[in-house]
Amino acid sequence: MKASSRVVAEPDGLGGTRLAVLRSESPLLLRRTGPTMVHLVGGGAGPLRGDDLRLEVEVAPGATLEIRSVAAQLTLPGRAHLPQSRLTIHATVGGTLRWLPEPLIAAAGCDHVTVTCVEVLPGGSVLWRDDLVCGRHGEDAGDFRAETTIRYAGRTLYRHDLSIGPSAPGWSGAAVLGGGRALGTVVAVPGTLLPPPTSGPGDFAVMPLAGPGALATAVGADIRPVRAALDPLTRPVLIHS
Repeated sequence: MKASSRVVAEPDGLGGTRLAVLRSESPLLLRRTGPTMVHLVGGGAGPLRGDDLRLEVEVAPGATLEIRSVAAQLTLPGRAHLPQSRLTIHATVGGTLRWLPEPLIAAAGCDHVTVTCVEVLPGGSVLWRDDLVCGRHGEDAGDFRAETTIRYAGRTLYRHDLSIGPSAPGWSGAAVLGGGRALGTVVAVPGTLLPPPTSGPGDFAVMPLAGPGALATAVGADIRPVRAALDPLTRPVLIHS
């Protein structure tokens, strides 16, 4: 299956945001759920082997967009002769984007790659979160690879590749997940939106990037300690007058 979805957010001239483009194909269905919020709704099972999915996001200067999903994304096995499933995400941000989907679950037998490229223009801001669960309850993880690049003003700010599953020897060892079964990351550009957490179980760290950004990462035996560590960092900052 091939599918392409696109959302473009622009200022409406009245201090708000309008969605100039909201186009989607199953299984990447986009639904507006608030003045500045869009939810991804799964329109079918998968991704399965052979699926080639693409999501394009554009947030113009002066616009605000938050993207969430109604459920976790479950990558599934398919016919062995088909190529790996693929999801390509490309975002261009001149305004404000908050990317906060539910976790991706790499089910046993899957073979999936997600390629993400985020271009943040000068003056733009991004809060980008990705959570991964290595297999469903009581099963081994499938093959999954994530390639993530976040650029600011034409300069690479964050580049991260992660591979798990049978085709990635040592992925659960000390050099990668250290036996953990869930991983979460939050990248904030600029990094002032990402204060250090004050409490929470699991192994986590917050560190500055070499530029106007910060990275938080958490690893846990399951998704619960990851969420406990990272959820406080993704709540909107309230400014009191």
